[in-house]
Amino acid sequence: MKIVDVCEFYSPQGSGVKVYIKAKFAAAAVAGHEVVVVAPSDRNEVVPQPGGRLVLVKAPALPFDKRYNMFWDEADVHAVLDREQGDIVEASSPWMGAKIVARWQGNAAKALFMHHDPLSAWAYRWFEGIADRDQIDRGFGWFWRYLRWLGERIPTVVCAAPSLTARLAAGGIGGTVTVPMGVDAGVFSPDLRDEALRAELLARCGLPADATLLLGIGRHTNEKRWPTVIDAVTSVAARRPVGLVLIGSGHKQKKVLAHIADNPHVQPLAPIMDRARLATVMASGDALIHGSAAETFGLVASEALASGLPLILPDQGAVADIARPEFAELYRTGDPRDAAAAIERMLDRDQLQLRAATRAAAARARTLDDHFVDLFATYQGVLDRKRAA
Repeated sequence: MKIVDVCEFYSPQGSGVKVYIKAKFAAAAVAGHEVVVVAPSDRNEVVPQPGGRLVLVKAPALPFDKRYNMFWDEADVHAVLDREQGDIVEASSPWMGAKIVARWQGNAAKALFMHHDPLSAWAYRWFEGIADRDQIDRGFGWFWRYLRWLGERIPTVVCAAPSLTARLAAGGIGGTVTVPMGVDAGVFSPDLRDEALRAELLARCGLPADATLLLGIGRHTNEKRWPTVIDAVTSVAARRPVGLVLIGSGHKQKKVLAHIADNPHVQPLAPIMDRARLATVMASGDALIHGSAAETFGLVASEALASGLPLILPDQGAVADIARPEFAELYRTGDPRDAAAAIERMLDRDQLQLRAATRAAAARARTLDDHFVDLFATYQGVLDRKRAA
């Protein structure tokens, strides 16, 4: 089976999508499939990969993040699709990439993988506290009409989170299916815990080794809601020895750093691109705290859980789908007071029981290998039904 992935958010300088695409190539090579990833770039280039190739199409840069480019000329991408003649053509965002795939007149089966949830990233965040989700959805009826237009032309819609699958299906988008995400096999483990590293990170926060180390990991963008997390930790740290190490960067970094201000108990750390090093840092924390309800994968929460960390999470989005009472505390999305209360509840738990629960969850962690086995099987089923019809 040949899968051509029109991947709008791939960037060599990116993080989550880049990791996912690398794993997709590797899984295709093992399974005997061919994957061609078509991505916008600052140049035209074909880069061979195990399991396929990366086809870069010259396109303008995103105005608000120069690490990424955006598809612009539909004809350029259609020319690649005509040349490649895949069995499955997959769009991996609902924006221009999906529109390009929807309008392409080739004979391949088509699928839309929802790597991005724009309503959660923006609309629900902008108007929370003013209107409920049903009212917001009515206000953004144009976007739901657009999604239904895509669904009529791309009959298979893949989501990694059950909550997103259900929301799209309820909104009239047919052909929705859930293929849960997973973590890199053999990378994340509680056994990587390094007490010396943990003590070093706490010392950066001005705290002794018997304090609690929280980790926040992700890009510095508005949808990640780091100010909510920072305010919650600051509130708890005024009463109890708790520190936060915030790992990441992004186009809102100045805003995040300004929110931290001179708080000694919250310390920023540059992105860790080495996956083995990141796994060691994650295993050396005491809990992950997350702010975004716009996640479609919840990958960082899954990686933290595979590292043996308890989770403090917002009550919406893919991360909430991952949460279980035995190892997670949920708080009202965007509410720093409720997030602080969730931190307190986590600190007040029986820590031995909590560690046992997280270790058990880590042992059951779903891997990216599992994900791609299911994804390829889903696409094979789509292709078989198309051929039969």
